[in-house]
Amino acid sequence: MNGDTAGRSRGRGRPRDPGADEAILDAALAMFVERGVEGTSIEQIARRAGVAKLTVYRRWKSKEELIAQAIDAARVRLAGTAETSLDGVDDLPVRELVAAIVPDVAVSLARPELRALIARTLGVTVSHPELARVYWQHHSQPRRQATRALLERAKREGILAEHIDPDVLMDMINGAVIHRLLQPDPPDAAEMREYLTKVYRQVGLLP
Repeated sequence: MNGDTAGRSRGRGRPRDPGADEAILDAALAMFVERGVEGTSIEQIARRAGVAKLTVYRRWKSKEELIAQAIDAARVRLAGTAETSLDGVDDLPVRELVAAIVPDVAVSLARPELRALIARTLGVTVSHPELARVYWQHHSQPRRQATRALLERAKREGILAEHIDPDVLMDMINGAVIHRLLQPDPPDAAEMREYLTKVYRQVGLLP
C-alpha cells in the first residue's frame, strides 16, 4: 500500500455508529436532568452509554456542546409532532395551522419528562452561560426563525397588527406557557390545551 492509499484509508476512518450516537445523547440527557451540568462529565457519560471516552470526544468538542444537542434531541422526541409542526407553514392559513397544532403541543407540554427538562435547562442560563449560549445559537434560534416567519405571515393575513414585534410576541407566549408549566399544580393535557387556546386567542392567533 503506498502512502497516498494509506492516507486515504485513514482519512475515511470508521463510519459513525448511529446506535452509539443515540446511546451517548440518551446518557448525556439522563445525567443532565438527574445531576445538572456540575454533576455530569464526559467520562461519566461514556461509562453510562457503554462507549469509550474517545468515542464521545470524536463526536463532540465539549460537554456543553454534547448536552446542548442532547437537550435538543430530547425536546424533539418528547414533543413529537409539536416540534415539527411549523414545517410547511405555507400550506394552511395561520389560524388553521395554530388550531391544528394545539392538541399535540398540549399533550407534549403535559409530559413530566419535558417539564423536568425545561426546568433544568432554564437553570443553566445563570450557572453555565456557555451552555446556554450554545443551545441558543444552534437550537433555539432556528426555531424562533421559523416562528418569526409564521408571525410575519400572520401580519400579511391581517390577523396581527403591523406594529407587532414578533420577537416580543414570542417571548410573551413562551413566558406565559413556561410560567404555567412550572407552577406547583402542573396542568394535564386537557388543561394545557385549554390554556394554550386562551393564550393564542388573547394574542389574535386563534379566533
